[in-house]
Amino acid sequence: MADISTTVGDLTLKAPIMPASGTGGHGGELGAFGDLSSLGAVVVKSLLPSPWAGNAAVRVHQTPSGMINSVGLQGPGIQAWARDELPSLIGSGADVVVSIWGRSVEEYEQAASMVASLPPEVVAVEVNISCPNTEKGNELFAHSVDATKAVMLATGAANRPRWAKLSPNAGPMLLPVARAAMDAGANALTVSNTYMGLSVDPITRRPRIGNGAGGVSGPAIHPLAVKAVSEVHRELPAAPIVAAGGVASVEDVIEFALVGASAVQVGTANFSDPRTCFRLITELEPWLEAQQVGTFSELIGTADLRPIEAPSL
Repeated sequence: MADISTTVGDLTLKAPIMPASGTGGHGGELGAFGDLSSLGAVVVKSLLPSPWAGNAAVRVHQTPSGMINSVGLQGPGIQAWARDELPSLIGSGADVVVSIWGRSVEEYEQAASMVASLPPEVVAVEVNISCPNTEKGNELFAHSVDATKAVMLATGAANRPRWAKLSPNAGPMLLPVARAAMDAGANALTVSNTYMGLSVDPITRRPRIGNGAGGVSGPAIHPLAVKAVSEVHRELPAAPIVAAGGVASVEDVIEFALVGASAVQVGTANFSDPRTCFRLITELEPWLEAQQVGTFSELIGTADLRPIEAPSL
């Protein structure tokens, strides 16, 4: 039987598939559709140290190949989450990855300090630096080398592996920021978050979501995310990568692995079918066996991305 376990830095996951932050709720909601302990981990929706109301409605709008959202990271705060949601997750046997964010470096530091006291079933922290840096208006922490370093250094108090969640909207800064995150203590990189977009209703002439622009996700962004993962892996071949962007099939999982990802997160597909993560785990082993691949890990970074030479005339 094929071995579908994988490692992300020093952390061993029983499977390379997990829900992306914000797509499976704050607790065990996906447990109604499958065994949470079979997942690589359950990544919960990003949390501030304190409660946060999020953005005005409408928050989500379907696009031709995915969706655009601006939920605004609504959450109960770390303390309330740990009291009300974490016990059921631990009871399910799941490994938990807590996602944290902040409006300032100080809030990230506070969040990390609160995480440090959580039970060992919280196996890692995803540091969401792909959210607005309110100290600098609408700039993202993940668009700045200095801001990324500051946040990653400040979250060291979490006392467990940290995955820096990058922004695909960083453009040419993506690779410098990725390197800065690793240099400042990240154990892995989540590549990456949603792409910024805008959808306008032709009748009302107004944006279709309350916050105006929002994050585009789903199958439409998958090739873009594959390219981002391949570029980060080429630049930082030793950096463990957790890939996200339009995963809906086993082939999508394999594609991310081939360009350098050690694990993947499923996002938008969970909204259309909350059984997706469980289905992909069930389908992964037969796929590997059919291709005579003994372990998932042996696929990581093995794509041959050399251009094909054009025929001579």
